[in-house]
Amino acid sequence: MAHGHAGHAHAHVRQAGERRLALALGLILALLCAEVAVGVIARSLALLSDAGHMLTDAAALALSLLALRLARRPARGALTFGLRRVEVISAQANGVTLLVLAAFVVYEAIARLANPPHVEAWAVLAVALAGAAVNVLAVSVVSGADRSNLGVEGSFQHLLTDLYGFLGTAIAAVVILATGFARADAIVSLLIATLMARSGLGLVMASGRIFLEAAPEGLDPDEIGSALAAQRGVVEVHDLHVWEVTPALAALSAHVLVRADCDCHLARRAMEQLLRERFGLHHTTLQVDHDAGGELLEIQPRAESPAQP
Repeated sequence: MAHGHAGHAHAHVRQAGERRLALALGLILALLCAEVAVGVIARSLALLSDAGHMLTDAAALALSLLALRLARRPARGALTFGLRRVEVISAQANGVTLLVLAAFVVYEAIARLANPPHVEAWAVLAVALAGAAVNVLAVSVVSGADRSNLGVEGSFQHLLTDLYGFLGTAIAAVVILATGFARADAIVSLLIATLMARSGLGLVMASGRIFLEAAPEGLDPDEIGSALAAQRGVVEVHDLHVWEVTPALAALSAHVLVRADCDCHLARRAMEQLLRERFGLHHTTLQVDHDAGGELLEIQPRAESPAQP
């Protein structure tokens, strides 16, 4: 009964997270359309570059929504873990897109530093302040979702980056209004591109670690192996593997040899408890066998019975 209650609570959290992501997506799409329109009219690269960043944010939110819904499907057939890694695929795709957009913005910003166009600073300032307000709301909405999901966390980080970008764009508009220094728009664009590249690289690296089946950050396989080997009755631990299926699901498998006088089942349960309590590993597969001591069982051939007369 407790297990059913926990499953129901987890499903409720997922559904609440989906509603939060959908609300944030609506806010971002509305702001994106307004920013593109004003950016073209005002000839502001800062606004257009940030709109490009917001487009990837909208894509990240949409993919996170899709991933949450696909992850609910039960494991079947060849997909023994279900579709949980869809969130990792979406995070990597979003990271690569951010890196490409950042490179484009840097190229355009350098060209505008050499030949700065006229910028309608008042329009830029109005949209930047409106964008900052909308992003504060979107960040607060997504922060309440399950951020252990890599796709959700990526969306949150991008929204936070957008907030910084809007604040920078507002500062550029104020500088242009106060001093007439038109290159401030391109300089802020370079700063926004830096934030985009940083976020994109972080997502690519985090998702890449999972695809390479590296151990979760903060877990040292050598330390885990030593802790298992130090358990009572354990002779040897080998074929130890620790990896992430998703950021919310780490797995471990190992082959453990114990003394001949040791109860394999009790030893396995003690090691599973250690892995849960000390390392937070719940999805574990331990093959526990008795140590043969390097001696092989010798089988003697049967003596042939004498031939009957």
